[in-house]
Amino acid sequence: MKLLYLLVDLGAISVPLIASFHPKIQLYKQWKALWLAIWLSAVPFIIWDSYFTKIGVWGFTPEYLTGFGLFGLPIEEILFFICIPYACMFTYYCFRLWRGHLQLRATQTVTWIFIVLCLVLGLAGAGRYYTSSALSWLAIFLIYLKWQAKPKWLGLFYYSHQFLLIPFFIVNGILTGTGPEKPVVWYNNAENLGVRIFTIPIEDIFYGMLLLLLNAFLFEYFLQKAEKRAILKTHLHA
Repeated sequence: MKLLYLLVDLGAISVPLIASFHPKIQLYKQWKALWLAIWLSAVPFIIWDSYFTKIGVWGFTPEYLTGFGLFGLPIEEILFFICIPYACMFTYYCFRLWRGHLQLRATQTVTWIFIVLCLVLGLAGAGRYYTSSALSWLAIFLIYLKWQAKPKWLGLFYYSHQFLLIPFFIVNGILTGTGPEKPVVWYNNAENLGVRIFTIPIEDIFYGMLLLLLNAFLFEYFLQKAEKRAILKTHLHA
Protein backbone atom coordinates (compact mmCIF):
# COMPACT_ATOMS: atom_id res chain seq x y z
CA MET A 1 0.00 0.00 0.00
CA LYS A 2 3.01 2.31 0.26
CA LEU A 3 2.76 2.81 -3.50
CA LEU A 4 -0.89 3.91 -3.47
CA TYR A 5 -0.41 7.69 -3.76
CA LEU A 6 2.40 7.23 -6.29
CA LEU A 7 0.20 4.95 -8.39
CA VAL A 8 -2.61 7.53 -8.34
CA ASP A 9 -0.17 10.15 -9.68
CA LEU A 10 1.28 7.88 -12.36
CA GLY A 11 -2.14 6.56 -13.32
CA ALA A 12 -3.40 10.10 -13.86
CA ILE A 13 -0.56 11.14 -16.18
CA SER A 14 0.21 7.89 -18.02
CA VAL A 15 -2.52 7.85 -20.68
CA PRO A 16 -2.42 11.63 -21.42
CA LEU A 17 1.38 11.47 -21.68
CA ILE A 18 1.25 8.64 -24.23
CA ALA A 19 -1.66 10.23 -26.10
CA SER A 20 0.33 13.48 -26.40
CA PHE A 21 2.11 11.83 -29.34
CA HIS A 22 -1.10 11.05 -31.21
CA PRO A 23 -0.82 12.56 -34.72
CA LYS A 24 -4.11 14.45 -34.32
CA ILE A 25 -3.07 15.94 -30.97
CA GLN A 26 0.73 16.34 -30.93
CA LEU A 27 0.76 18.03 -27.56
CA TYR A 28 4.45 17.15 -27.30
CA LYS A 29 5.10 20.00 -29.72
CA GLN A 30 3.75 22.38 -27.06
CA TRP A 31 5.68 20.85 -24.18
CA LYS A 32 7.81 23.93 -23.62
CA ALA A 33 4.73 26.06 -22.96
CA LEU A 34 2.99 23.33 -20.99
CA TRP A 35 5.86 22.33 -18.73
CA LEU A 36 6.68 25.98 -18.01
CA ALA A 37 3.05 26.53 -17.01
CA ILE A 38 2.99 23.41 -14.83
CA TRP A 39 6.23 24.15 -12.99
CA LEU A 40 5.45 27.82 -12.43
CA SER A 41 1.96 26.96 -11.17
CA ALA A 42 3.36 24.29 -8.87
CA VAL A 43 5.63 26.69 -6.98
CA PRO A 44 2.99 28.70 -5.05
CA PHE A 45 0.92 25.57 -4.41
CA ILE A 46 3.90 23.66 -3.02
CA ILE A 47 4.72 26.58 -0.71
CA TRP A 48 1.07 26.79 0.38
CA ASP A 49 0.86 23.00 0.81
CA SER A 50 4.10 22.80 2.76
CA TYR A 51 3.02 25.51 5.20
CA PHE A 52 -0.44 24.00 5.77
CA THR A 53 1.13 20.59 6.36
CA LYS A 54 3.49 22.13 8.91
CA ILE A 55 0.68 23.79 10.88
CA GLY A 56 -1.62 20.76 10.70
CA VAL A 57 -4.33 21.96 8.32
CA TRP A 58 -3.87 18.64 6.53
CA GLY A 59 -1.42 15.77 6.51
CA PHE A 60 -0.59 12.38 5.01
CA THR A 61 -0.94 8.78 6.14
CA PRO A 62 2.55 7.16 6.05
CA GLU A 63 1.16 3.71 5.14
CA TYR A 64 0.37 4.97 1.62
CA LEU A 65 3.67 6.79 0.98
CA THR A 66 7.07 5.65 -0.28
CA GLY A 67 8.81 7.66 2.44
CA PHE A 68 10.65 10.07 0.17
CA GLY A 69 10.01 13.76 0.72
CA LEU A 70 10.95 17.29 -0.30
CA PHE A 71 10.13 20.70 1.21
CA GLY A 72 8.37 18.99 4.10
CA LEU A 73 6.02 17.15 1.74
CA PRO A 74 5.86 13.56 0.50
CA ILE A 75 7.32 13.29 -2.99
CA GLU A 76 3.91 12.00 -4.13
CA GLU A 77 2.29 15.29 -3.12
CA ILE A 78 4.79 17.26 -5.20
CA LEU A 79 4.16 14.92 -8.13
CA PHE A 80 0.44 15.61 -7.69
CA PHE A 81 1.02 19.22 -8.82
CA ILE A 82 2.72 17.92 -11.97
CA CYS A 83 0.75 14.81 -12.92
CA ILE A 84 -2.78 16.09 -12.32
CA PRO A 85 -2.31 19.43 -14.13
CA TYR A 86 -0.68 17.62 -17.07
CA ALA A 87 -3.63 15.26 -17.39
CA CYS A 88 -6.12 18.14 -17.12
CA MET A 89 -4.28 20.44 -19.52
CA PHE A 90 -4.13 17.55 -21.98
CA THR A 91 -7.94 17.42 -21.90
CA TYR A 92 -8.12 21.21 -22.15
CA TYR A 93 -5.78 21.19 -25.15
CA CYS A 94 -7.84 18.52 -26.92
CA PHE A 95 -10.93 20.68 -26.55
CA ARG A 96 -8.88 23.69 -27.71
CA LEU A 97 -7.99 21.82 -30.91
CA TRP A 98 -11.59 20.75 -31.40
CA ARG A 99 -13.51 23.88 -30.37
CA GLY A 100 -10.95 26.68 -30.54
CA HIS A 101 -11.48 29.48 -28.03
CA LEU A 102 -15.08 28.53 -27.45
CA GLN A 103 -17.25 31.55 -26.73
CA LEU A 104 -19.98 30.59 -24.29
CA ARG A 105 -22.80 32.98 -23.55
CA ALA A 106 -22.82 31.65 -20.01
CA THR A 107 -19.14 32.46 -19.35
CA GLN A 108 -19.81 35.68 -17.44
CA THR A 109 -22.65 34.04 -15.53
CA VAL A 110 -20.46 31.10 -14.49
CA THR A 111 -17.73 33.51 -13.38
CA TRP A 112 -20.22 35.46 -11.27
CA ILE A 113 -21.62 32.26 -9.74
CA PHE A 114 -18.17 31.14 -8.62
CA ILE A 115 -17.23 34.58 -7.30
CA VAL A 116 -20.45 34.76 -5.26
CA LEU A 117 -20.00 31.17 -4.03
CA CYS A 118 -16.45 31.95 -2.97
CA LEU A 119 -17.55 35.05 -1.07
CA VAL A 120 -20.52 33.40 0.64
CA LEU A 121 -18.70 30.19 1.63
CA GLY A 122 -15.57 32.17 2.48
CA LEU A 123 -17.55 34.30 4.93
CA ALA A 124 -19.19 31.17 6.36
CA GLY A 125 -15.73 29.71 6.95
CA ALA A 126 -14.01 32.89 8.08
CA GLY A 127 -11.11 32.06 10.36
CA ARG A 128 -10.74 28.53 8.99
CA TYR A 129 -7.42 28.39 7.15
CA TYR A 130 -8.34 26.06 4.29
CA THR A 131 -11.74 27.60 3.59
CA SER A 132 -10.57 31.19 3.78
CA SER A 133 -7.42 30.74 1.70
CA ALA A 134 -8.81 28.53 -1.08
CA LEU A 135 -11.97 30.56 -1.64
CA SER A 136 -10.30 33.95 -1.25
CA TRP A 137 -7.56 33.20 -3.77
CA LEU A 138 -10.00 31.75 -6.30
CA ALA A 139 -12.29 34.79 -5.94
CA ILE A 140 -9.35 37.18 -6.40
CA PHE A 141 -8.10 35.32 -9.47
CA LEU A 142 -11.58 35.21 -11.05
CA ILE A 143 -12.05 38.92 -10.40
CA TYR A 144 -8.69 39.57 -12.06
CA LEU A 145 -9.66 37.45 -15.07
CA LYS A 146 -13.09 39.06 -15.39
CA TRP A 147 -12.12 42.71 -15.11
CA GLN A 148 -8.44 42.86 -16.00
CA ALA A 149 -7.16 39.97 -18.15
CA LYS A 150 -10.48 39.22 -19.93
CA PRO A 151 -9.14 36.02 -21.54
CA LYS A 152 -10.80 34.59 -24.63
CA TRP A 153 -10.15 31.06 -23.38
CA LEU A 154 -12.21 31.25 -20.17
CA GLY A 155 -15.35 29.81 -21.77
CA LEU A 156 -13.30 26.92 -23.11
CA PHE A 157 -11.87 26.35 -19.64
CA TYR A 158 -15.35 26.13 -18.09
CA TYR A 159 -16.49 23.82 -20.87
CA SER A 160 -13.56 21.43 -20.44
CA HIS A 161 -13.64 21.67 -16.65
CA GLN A 162 -17.08 20.08 -16.45
CA PHE A 163 -15.65 16.93 -18.05
CA LEU A 164 -12.79 16.90 -15.55
CA LEU A 165 -15.11 16.70 -12.55
CA ILE A 166 -15.57 12.93 -12.97
CA PRO A 167 -11.82 12.09 -12.77
CA PHE A 168 -11.55 14.77 -10.05
CA PHE A 169 -14.05 12.91 -7.86
CA ILE A 170 -12.33 9.58 -8.56
CA VAL A 171 -8.80 10.80 -7.75
CA ASN A 172 -9.77 12.99 -4.80
CA GLY A 173 -12.12 10.32 -3.55
CA ILE A 174 -9.29 7.78 -3.37
CA LEU A 175 -6.95 10.28 -1.72
CA THR A 176 -9.51 11.35 0.89
CA GLY A 177 -10.58 7.86 1.88
CA THR A 178 -13.05 6.41 -0.62
CA GLY A 179 -11.69 2.88 -0.92
CA PRO A 180 -8.58 2.83 1.30
CA GLU A 181 -9.03 1.92 4.95
CA LYS A 182 -7.61 5.32 5.93
CA PRO A 183 -7.42 8.55 3.92
CA VAL A 184 -4.17 9.08 2.04
CA VAL A 185 -4.60 12.80 2.72
CA TRP A 186 -6.36 13.73 5.98
CA TYR A 187 -7.87 17.10 6.82
CA ASN A 188 -8.23 18.96 10.10
CA ASN A 189 -11.97 19.75 10.11
CA ALA A 190 -11.36 22.71 12.41
CA GLU A 191 -9.80 24.43 9.37
CA ASN A 192 -12.56 23.72 6.84
CA LEU A 193 -16.36 23.86 6.71
CA GLY A 194 -16.73 20.17 7.49
CA VAL A 195 -18.93 19.76 4.41
CA ARG A 196 -17.93 16.78 2.27
CA ILE A 197 -19.04 15.31 -1.03
CA PHE A 198 -18.58 11.64 -0.19
CA THR A 199 -15.14 11.93 1.47
CA ILE A 200 -14.01 15.08 -0.38
CA PRO A 201 -14.00 18.42 1.48
CA ILE A 202 -16.02 20.94 -0.52
CA GLU A 203 -13.01 23.28 -0.46
CA ASP A 204 -11.14 20.84 -2.71
CA ILE A 205 -13.43 21.78 -5.61
CA PHE A 206 -12.36 25.42 -5.39
CA TYR A 207 -8.73 24.59 -4.63
CA GLY A 208 -8.58 22.29 -7.67
CA MET A 209 -10.26 24.86 -9.89
CA LEU A 210 -7.72 27.50 -8.83
CA LEU A 211 -4.82 25.14 -9.60
CA LEU A 212 -6.15 24.36 -13.08
CA LEU A 213 -7.10 27.98 -13.83
CA LEU A 214 -3.56 29.09 -13.05
CA ASN A 215 -2.17 26.33 -15.26
CA ALA A 216 -4.51 27.27 -18.12
CA PHE A 217 -3.68 30.98 -17.71
CA LEU A 218 0.07 30.36 -17.98
CA PHE A 219 -0.28 27.68 -20.67
CA GLU A 220 -2.31 30.06 -22.86
CA TYR A 221 0.16 32.88 -22.18
CA PHE A 222 3.14 30.79 -23.32
CA LEU A 223 1.20 29.31 -26.26
CA GLN A 224 0.25 32.75 -27.51
CA LYS A 225 3.82 33.98 -27.17
CA ALA A 226 5.02 30.99 -29.21
CA GLU A 227 2.33 31.60 -31.85
CA LYS A 228 3.36 35.27 -32.17
CA ARG A 229 7.02 34.27 -32.55
CA ALA A 230 6.07 31.75 -35.24
CA ILE A 231 4.05 34.37 -37.16
CA LEU A 232 6.91 36.89 -36.89
CA LYS A 233 9.40 34.28 -38.08
CA THR A 234 7.17 33.47 -41.07
CA HIS A 235 6.93 37.15 -42.05
CA LEU A 236 10.70 37.61 -41.74
CA HIS A 237 11.33 34.69 -44.11
CA ALA A 238 8.56 35.67 -46.54
